[in-house]
Amino acid sequence: MTDWAARIGWLVGLALFVALVYWLMREGWKWRGTLQGDLPELPATPDDPGPAKLEMSGRYHGSTTAGQWLDRIVAHGLGTRSRAELTLTDAGVDVVRPGAADFFIPVAALREARLDKGIAGKVLTEGGLLIVTWEHGGKLLDSGFRSDRAAEHNEWVETLNQMIQKVEETEKVHKKETEGAR
Repeated sequence: MTDWAARIGWLVGLALFVALVYWLMREGWKWRGTLQGDLPELPATPDDPGPAKLEMSGRYHGSTTAGQWLDRIVAHGLGTRSRAELTLTDAGVDVVRPGAADFFIPVAALREARLDKGIAGKVLTEGGLLIVTWEHGGKLLDSGFRSDRAAEHNEWVETLNQMIQKVEETEKVHKKETEGAR
């Protein structure tokens, strides 16, 4: 004979335990967002960013503190995975995310582009993830993207790194001119 009261009691207890675990995970996510509250609002796309150099559709897998692939950034929706449409212009990288907050990475904020195998919560084969390192609010961030066509990653890395190098060279020349004028 089956003791239905005991079985129902165990099921209710298990359901409450699962609900508690999910609630604790949600509170942890909100706490992490509070701790990262010093991160300023994300830049908006300029009115006229210029013509597109490259475009890519795929997935945004999140952002982390640069060099710390497990330290997810959740402030301002940067921790939300979503579909993404990336557009590279002379002004920077425009990230349009349906169902999540869009953001813009100005070309002056770009620091590095590389291929990697993982970012918080997502691990792929070697080189399966496009990582863009950028500075925001005095903090270096790594943002991970995966194109629907992985062959595009190499072109993005090359083009982004060339743009970064041009900006660095321009800043060096400007700095020398400023120092020479003193």
